[in-house]
Amino acid sequence: MEIVRKKIGRSRLIQDYTRTFATVVKAVVDVRRGLMALDAELHADLEALLIDDGSEPEDLWGINLYPFQKRDNFIEYVALINIRPSLGNYSMEIDDETLRKRIAEIVWDLIDYET
Repeated sequence: MEIVRKKIGRSRLIQDYTRTFATVVKAVVDVRRGLMALDAELHADLEALLIDDGSEPEDLWGINLYPFQKRDNFIEYVALINIRPSLGNYSMEIDDETLRKRIAEIVWDLIDYET
């Protein structure tokens, strides 16, 4: 598990963060702080890592990254930690398009798909 604060290449994502699962990297994004934690068996473990680092739980959203897929299929907005009725999200998938766009902005700020 690691918190990503600076841009990394997709090749590094594949090399360093596909240890737990061969084709997917679990991630949790802090939409307020603009960073994310990568590579754990459970999104909840990444959530705990970010909370220990100063994140607020309501700012954290789970996603899955598919580094071997085309860019359009790179991000999946699904995680158990996303079930948050108090924030209006009633399923594992993030329903709010504005929130999804913010998460994608952070992902592309931190991951260079081309390298």
